[in-house]
Amino acid sequence: MTKKNKDPQNVEIWADLVNIKDLILAIIICIGFTMGGYFIAPGKAPMPLFFGLGGAIIGFIISSLIIKPKRTLRESEETEANEK
Repeated sequence: MTKKNKDPQNVEIWADLVNIKDLILAIIICIGFTMGGYFIAPGKAPMPLFFGLGGAIIGFIISSLIIKPKRTLRESEETEANEK
């Protein structure tokens, strides 16, 4: 089943609705830190890989701190009739 979305600011990715603005912001942050880490790394063979991965992790952490989830969870109590 696909949910019909009336808000044009959201797009469906992996069966979840994502705000386009937040998605693009997170991608820019992660790419910036990944490429920054890659380019400041020393020239030895494995170092650009490690610095790039470190930059990607830092970008992910910063993105998760800046972009807050917009979901609301509602709890509902089940009645005894539903249990039988």
